[in-house]
Amino acid sequence: MSRPQEPHRPFFHFGNPFRMISPKGSHLSPKLLSLLNGFEATLSERLQKLVPKDKDDILSLSWMKLAMESLSEIHCDVKNLITELELPVTGWDEKWIDAYLDISVKLLDISIAFTSELTRLNQGHLFLQCVLHKLESNIPEQFMQACSSLDSWRQHIASKNPRVETCHPILDNLVESLNLPKVKNSAKGKVLMRAMYGAKVATIYICRVFAAAFSGSAKNLLDLTIPDTLPWAQVFSDVQSTVNVEIRNIFSCRKFTVLRELDAVDACTKKLHPLLRDGLGPSEEELFKNSVSDLRIRAEKLSQGLDNLSKVVDGFFKTVLTGRDALLCNIRAGGDFPNTMLGRNVEEQVVR
Repeated sequence: MSRPQEPHRPFFHFGNPFRMISPKGSHLSPKLLSLLNGFEATLSERLQKLVPKDKDDILSLSWMKLAMESLSEIHCDVKNLITELELPVTGWDEKWIDAYLDISVKLLDISIAFTSELTRLNQGHLFLQCVLHKLESNIPEQFMQACSSLDSWRQHIASKNPRVETCHPILDNLVESLNLPKVKNSAKGKVLMRAMYGAKVATIYICRVFAAAFSGSAKNLLDLTIPDTLPWAQVFSDVQSTVNVEIRNIFSCRKFTVLRELDAVDACTKKLHPLLRDGLGPSEEELFKNSVSDLRIRAEKLSQGLDNLSKVVDGFFKTVLTGRDALLCNIRAGGDFPNTMLGRNVEEQVVR
């Protein structure tokens, strides 16, 4: 992420990374070129899904679910590519392994933070259920208690989650390490590193969007600069521009929350609050009944959306964890790597 008052600068200040994967005199075989082209074409398609037909869908829970599903698919594509490359872990450079394990442990931490926030937001549904129970009882004495419960819900939703705050430095670190390592004497390694670079760009971007949404702070957004020589560069640039502009517009409105479904529930509570506080007159009974019905519908939609997104985030966690575990098992089985490296990464492994 860029620091305040600092202009964005390309991450590849040392030159064009495309040259690093295809230096003069180095050529990929037709099979390797086909695998790389296939991966990058699929990456473009998955990124393109992030641009909805209606910009109002951006930062809806359904859109965030789609984004996380796409990210999980991209990571599965990388695992499939490794299999198709027929590149056993014994053929990996130690730097590749270190990079993979370092990224994966950070993604596990980020996934846990996102799950924590989704759980916290869903706990707010208990307050809303209490409110609806009191309002639908038609007992005027319980209306003030419902008003108090609405206040408790807003306080709960507005509170900060320390785990989400920890995502900021983790994502900054991932951005700082965003580069394409120079690969020598391994055509398969070049293909793998370029694919992992594409996956890392997509991962950083989507996770920063989530961090911005969950923290309520646009500082987590970042305009990543990637080389335009990559076949998926234009798609990524268009997606990033469209989504970031809309998200910054949402933040500029200074709403209670930037999550669409959560904001819809908050709008309902704002209608009900003065009715409950000041008392209902004969002319307001119909408005009150409609507002309570609207709150129930939107609260259920919010709860369902949070549940669905939680399942997808959990699926991403498992995708990253299984890939990491498989690599560690292969390292142990191969036995050709320094114990210091293996021990370090085993100790770093996240236990959920």
